[in-house]
Amino acid sequence: MDVFSDLIRGVRAHGSLFGSSTLSPPWSLHFVDGAPLTLCAVLTGAGWIVPEGAPPEPLRAGETIIVRGPATFTFVDEVGTRAEPIACGEHRATPGQGGTRHRLGWADDPTGGETTLIVGAYPVRGELSRPLLDALPVVVRVDAGGAGDPVLDHLAAEVAVDAPGQQVVLDRLLDWMLVCSLREWFDRPGGAPPAWWAAQRDPVVGDALRLLHAEPAAPWTVSKLAGRTGVSRSTLAKRFADLVGEPPLTYLTRWRMTLAADLLADRESSTISDIARTVGYSDPFGFSAAFKRVRGVNPSEFRRAAAP
Repeated sequence: MDVFSDLIRGVRAHGSLFGSSTLSPPWSLHFVDGAPLTLCAVLTGAGWIVPEGAPPEPLRAGETIIVRGPATFTFVDEVGTRAEPIACGEHRATPGQGGTRHRLGWADDPTGGETTLIVGAYPVRGELSRPLLDALPVVVRVDAGGAGDPVLDHLAAEVAVDAPGQQVVLDRLLDWMLVCSLREWFDRPGGAPPAWWAAQRDPVVGDALRLLHAEPAAPWTVSKLAGRTGVSRSTLAKRFADLVGEPPLTYLTRWRMTLAADLLADRESSTISDIARTVGYSDPFGFSAAFKRVRGVNPSEFRRAAAP
């Protein structure tokens, strides 16, 4: 399990919102879900994404923008449009899930200017994806011409029909599009990706990170980790700290506490003693001390605060 796969595994589209009708200017769609992540892609036409508290961003056919919440945003034909905003996404099938599916319809535009917008809202439940969200600005832009283009072609084909299972197909395609978009953005020329992203490419530190994420409960020491990656203890310790920004076992402790926090937030999950063992602590008292050191509260307090 690589770091990115671990961080994004809790991010799934559910009930994607899409419009496949002609938009007749002026128009303004106000997306009010306030989801932690929202992916917007234009299949045909163009418009502007206007995030709350951030500069407007043009969005043309083939381009993708990811908006980081919880602030809302609008999609408009032109900045400063006279159109009254239409609220989208305020109805949800289940609390905490994505917006219910809608088809958005407008009167035909006599000029033939058709805009087709695909939107996927990601609720990002739990703690696992927090490092991913923290690494993103309010708006992530990915231009056309990259790995996501074939996915957009699939999305366009799926939106054009009304077949059984369409919602599931749209959601999974949007998940694929999100992964492609984030990969491209992190790898963009001149970018400044988070340390955990760049470190994955290192032959030594990348292997160490994959081991820690694949076996977080294992009784790791720096020596054991060095042995599994085929380098000396001192080499691994220095290289890991240089690339990730902290020693291997410090990183492991923080990741274990993230996993524990995710389990604690689920009130139907195991007891604190069971969670301690799940993340590599045989002693619940040692686990509680580590959790409070990293999170600032003990596990019981965190669980009470996370209750819905």
